[in-house]
Amino acid sequence: MATIGLDRLFYAKINEDENGIETYESPKILAKAMTAELSVELIEAILYADDGASEIVKEFNSGTLTLGIDDIGSIAAQDLTGSKIDSNNVVVSRSEDGGNPVAVGFRAKKANGKYRYFWLYRVIFSIPTTNLTTKGESITFSSPTIEGTVFRRNKLDGENKHPWKAEVTEGDNGVAQETITNWFSSVYEPDFSPVTPTITVTTQPADLTEVVEGSISGSLSVVASTNTSYPVTYQWYENTIDSTTGGTVINGETSASFDIPTDLLAGSYYYYCVLSSVGASDVKTNVATVTVS
Repeated sequence: MATIGLDRLFYAKINEDENGIETYESPKILAKAMTAELSVELIEAILYADDGASEIVKEFNSGTLTLGIDDIGSIAAQDLTGSKIDSNNVVVSRSEDGGNPVAVGFRAKKANGKYRYFWLYRVIFSIPTTNLTTKGESITFSSPTIEGTVFRRNKLDGENKHPWKAEVTEGDNGVAQETITNWFSSVYEPDFSPVTPTITVTTQPADLTEVVEGSISGSLSVVASTNTSYPVTYQWYENTIDSTTGGTVINGETSASFDIPTDLLAGSYYYYCVLSSVGASDVKTNVATVTVS
């Protein structure tokens, strides 16, 4: 979906240890954003074999971020470009100055009213360009443009790779509101820890059973609630209506309980149990519907 707006332009200064591993200071407002353009340069390698391209590898090399802003304050100019504020609060730019790496965050409004949020992990800016125009018969606004080179960060993520950008869209599946709310409180750190699936269990007990509800690490169990004169055995089946027409045995032996698998994919699973006893008809009971999301 197209974006129709741009705001909340932040930067965070970077501190590096002796190995160049970054930590980020608290984000600060950079300026009021007018435009943002991000272009990316890739490194490409092609392996030729049997008179044709056999393998192609494309990796991020660097990017260019061009920001149109309303104005840049003296503190932001010093933090981003390496210029110096003297004792009279005058910003002095020197030929030996060089930009300091910072992280840059902003958000873009989408046509549906939601926002897409960004962090660029390592950007080095150059001196802002200044466009000045004398006042004529009409009013023309002049505003600075600042351009930065985007690099990958030195710190590896949980998969031993170098991130250069983080991006999230408000309202997408699996995006916690906390992630959106705290986006500009600190520079986002990637989290590749395993996601625990959400398990919903809807019980469907029959007359002869009561169901003990479980979780991803628990179990479902069926217990005869009436006394019988014969031993009762249980056989579990999954996702089938009639065990006599190809029902899938899921635990391989008769038992009074069934452990919910820990590797279920997203979807719904239907479990039932066949109760058998000597001298009595088999009783099939629907036990539970398990939905994984």
